[in-house]
Amino acid sequence: MTSLPHKLLRCSQQLALLTWFGALVACAQPPAPPPERPALAPTAPVALQLASASLPTSALLDIGVAVFTSTVNAEQTSDANAWLFAEISRKETQYLPYVLRNTLIASNQWGAVRVLPENDPSVDLLVHGTIFQSDGEVLDLAIRATDSTGREWLNKRYMEVAAMSDYPDTTRFTPGRRFDANNFIDPFQDVYDLIANDLQAARNAIDAGALAEIQLVAEMLYANDIAPDAFAHTLQINADGTRSVASLPADDDPMRKRIEEIRLRHYLFIDTVDDYYRALYDEMQPAYVLWRRFSLEQIQIETSDRLREFEPANYSDSNNYLSLTQRYDRYKWSKIYEQEFTELASGFNNEIAPAILELNQQVHGLSGSMESQYRQWRGILQDIFSLETGSAPASR
Repeated sequence: MTSLPHKLLRCSQQLALLTWFGALVACAQPPAPPPERPALAPTAPVALQLASASLPTSALLDIGVAVFTSTVNAEQTSDANAWLFAEISRKETQYLPYVLRNTLIASNQWGAVRVLPENDPSVDLLVHGTIFQSDGEVLDLAIRATDSTGREWLNKRYMEVAAMSDYPDTTRFTPGRRFDANNFIDPFQDVYDLIANDLQAARNAIDAGALAEIQLVAEMLYANDIAPDAFAHTLQINADGTRSVASLPADDDPMRKRIEEIRLRHYLFIDTVDDYYRALYDEMQPAYVLWRRFSLEQIQIETSDRLREFEPANYSDSNNYLSLTQRYDRYKWSKIYEQEFTELASGFNNEIAPAILELNQQVHGLSGSMESQYRQWRGILQDIFSLETGSAPASR
């Protein structure tokens, strides 16, 4: 008769054997695949609304598109070249506003449209943007627009999905196959067209008198920025927090005429600022387009790899030569794109940007970054007005 201790020993051995066998089965079978990424579909095509006739002066508001902000950072990518990702992310905060600027100009619905480093009191309408995602496949950004009175025109989130067919079919531009900027359509152009159409719809909902008021408030807001003591009485804050004109100097008022002259000088300067961002846009575009294409390709391949990894036929193949060669090809192309982007984008940093900044230094006596020069210029105009009129200088 088998003793109780012997029975217990046999049971424990059988249990251990079952546990070991179960572990082998678990190892031989692929784990459950990860949940599929929610399907993202492109928005319906958007047609940019073009002006069909001459618009009244009150409708031709001047727009300033401020350099965007970004919530994207290098920590969100596992790429070894995180520094390059950070540089691209930083530059696209200046690149994307220029795409919007070009779209607004193409609509022929507005006055002057410029990209600016920060808020500017001389413009009628200010547009701000925040980038939440920009990886070549998805562009997700929020746009907020407010006029000089403080009225909010737009506060909306926009998202668009691109496909590989939206990009050039080449993986590298060469002297024999150059980037054709004139015939290139941005993969996310529908987003910019929609923003432009939304701004136009917001303007169309405002009557001509209110639009004229926006322009007058912008004029007095700029006058307050240059000479607050002389023009503080011209504006008032309403119960809803918006601004309106409280009193307006006569058209032939000498102080008002002086402000108009200084404002024209300021327009010439911010035209130069806009040229700075145009130079960045032109220099960066070919490399940025390729980088977006490569990023989208990476996303598609990695998504496919993750799903294929959990297929039984692939799971047991420890010597997956095809997978290794694909990974090597991705690495090889990533180095090519890295070199391409670094060479083209650094050309702006090393040649074009310093030339524009030096021009401002020679013409206006300014120095430092574009943001710094912009603030210096506003200070110079305040000092000029103070010297010419004998008024107290604006505090800064």
